Amino acid sequence: MATFLTDLFTSIFTPGPTHSLLVATNVSFAALQIVLLILLILTYSVHFIVLSALCAGLWWSINWFAAELEVAKLKDKEQDSKAHERAQHQQHIRSDDDSGTETEGPEKPTRTADLNPVARPTPTHDNAEGRLRKPRSLASSTGDLSTDSEWDKVEEAETHK
Repeated sequence: MATFLTDLFTSIFTPGPTHSLLVATNVSFAALQIVLLILLILTYSVHFIVLSALCAGLWWSINWFAAELEVAKLKDKEQDSKAHERAQHQQHIRSDDDSGTETEGPEKPTRTADLNPVARPTPTHDNAEGRLRKPRSLASSTGDLSTDSEWDKVEEAETHK
């Protein structure tokens, strides 16, 4: 009995319906049904029949919900195991592809500058002195690229109209 009470207390902090919590719920509803039956026999009041029907409906719905949670948990475990099997299968396929042999093909560029030849500045000759100079960037050739210069252009266009 002491282990049941400790299990019941710890099941409060465990997500989902646990066995001890369902047993305690079922015992509580059975005791309530017995009390309602005794009160019905003693008083002959229809109210206890209605209360007993409500209690039975709630008791059934709680057990149904716990069963549905168990089914959902089993489906979730099954999906997890399938996903784990697929991942292992994909890993096995990848390890088969990596056989350690080299294949011939085009060489892969190893540097970023090889991937994008535009990013590498090409030196140009200065006309006057023949020195090499760095080409101007887009920002220096078109002016400041900030939005302020764009607004200045809009304002100039409006004043010329």
